[in-house]
Amino acid sequence: MEKLHYNFKDQSLLDLALTQSGADAQHNNERLEFVGDRVLGLTVAEMLYKMFPNESEGDLARRHALLVSAKTLANVAARLGLGRHIRHGHLTGGRLQHILADAMEAVLGAIFIDSGWRAARAVIIELWTELARENIVAPKDPKTKLQEYVQKNDNGALPVYQYLEPTGASHCPVFNVRVSAMGKTASGSGASKKAASIMAAEELLKILAI
Repeated sequence: MEKLHYNFKDQSLLDLALTQSGADAQHNNERLEFVGDRVLGLTVAEMLYKMFPNESEGDLARRHALLVSAKTLANVAARLGLGRHIRHGHLTGGRLQHILADAMEAVLGAIFIDSGWRAARAVIIELWTELARENIVAPKDPKTKLQEYVQKNDNGALPVYQYLEPTGASHCPVFNVRVSAMGKTASGSGASKKAASIMAAEELLKILAI
């Protein structure tokens, strides 16, 4: 995997990082994903702190949320060609981004376990620095954008999120969320409650023409 610019000392760690739970219920990438999530979060936080010295905590937090989001992780994974190497179970359209994002986090976790903090940090900085520079203005995630708009235009009211019953197979459920505000309603689905609520917020923003 030349694009990653890292050679594993223990190749089995990379193999594990690219094994999704749907392919192997016992030996999969979930534990490495747990580690990678923390390594990525801290490294990106440090990177943003240094790159944007004049920004507030809120602006840094919005940048951070975007850079560690499932969408960004999936895009990085796709750029590296991870999708060709992932072992997964039943794949539906709504699961692809989730699987790519999890694999990307797991690979970062595997690098940390294989060689430690400096190696993992170096890979993350190489892959994420340009992504951080692409956004001149700190972005707002859909839920924040929706909340601020509704508060401003509906006498301080807040969007109301309703978490519906998951659908799909038990080993790879699809979560469903409905959000209501200003007399309008929209729904969203995703591989997690967070992803589903973000999708619902995005749909309601479209309905409100924001």
